[in-house]
Amino acid sequence: MSQAESVLGIHHVTAIASDPQRNIDFYTGVLGLRMVKVTVNFDDPTTYHLYYGDEVGHPGTILTFFPWPGAPRGRHGTGQLTVTSFSIPEGAVDYWKRHFREHGITFKETDRKFDEQVLSFADPDGLKLELIASPEAGSREAWKDGPIPVEYGVRGFRGVTLLEEGYERTARLLSDTLGFRQVGEDDNRFRFEAGEDGLGTFVDVVCPPTVPRGLVSAGTIHHVAWRTADDEQQRAWRTRIAGVGLDVTPVIDRKYFHSIYFREPGGVLFEIATDAPGFTVDEPVQELGSALVLPPWLEPLRNDIQKALPPVRLAAVVRAAE
Repeated sequence: MSQAESVLGIHHVTAIASDPQRNIDFYTGVLGLRMVKVTVNFDDPTTYHLYYGDEVGHPGTILTFFPWPGAPRGRHGTGQLTVTSFSIPEGAVDYWKRHFREHGITFKETDRKFDEQVLSFADPDGLKLELIASPEAGSREAWKDGPIPVEYGVRGFRGVTLLEEGYERTARLLSDTLGFRQVGEDDNRFRFEAGEDGLGTFVDVVCPPTVPRGLVSAGTIHHVAWRTADDEQQRAWRTRIAGVGLDVTPVIDRKYFHSIYFREPGGVLFEIATDAPGFTVDEPVQELGSALVLPPWLEPLRNDIQKALPPVRLAAVVRAAE
């Protein structure tokens, strides 16, 4: 397939959290991501939708959350995206080990995946995360005004891991329909890639022998979105996906991108999202994530929505040398 006939990699990953303030403090203060948008779940305006990424929230850097205050922990299992992996520069691993120790973050260092240097850890809700040292990380800039020195900062996604009861149907969708290429195999882990630069382009499909079905709640992933360049290509994707017998939604306006949704054969919720228009359509770059932003159709309900949302502190994070 040509680039136009394959997805371009990861657009964003959306997860479930419990306490929104704890979530904000961890992802901005510990991981050093920028809060690029504070809005609400357009399908449930009583719930925040928090977006973290690089300075402007480029596709491929965006991790988002629906915080459900008081929600119990979910269960990691099959039919889920279970691990979200970020890219860091090859020389940054020692910095991050020291940084995690100083913040009381438990982590594990491993070379288990295709000889990559990996730091595995979890957020306060138990969401499984990785930092992976990659030579490609130098081609993308970290957020320069965050708490992490820019030379060590997170460079967006490296990839994601899907846990599946079976391999074949998901693999067929990835390769035959979405345009991924299988680029590696290690025991029961199968690696696929879309795009060329190694940043946000990998998906690992893991088939464990005895793992129960996952349950979505706090600390689990809700869905993963794949990138497409524009509305025309998205319409083509919708036709192609419907053509292989999957139930795909109409195009939905998410204000910062346009989306279609469908479940892959193993049960993971997939989205295909457009790169444009991006997060600066309603806030200048310097003010991203500094206040609650609502879409025009919810603006008349702002007072009621604000009363329903728990208060959070959105003070700017100041870079601190370590």
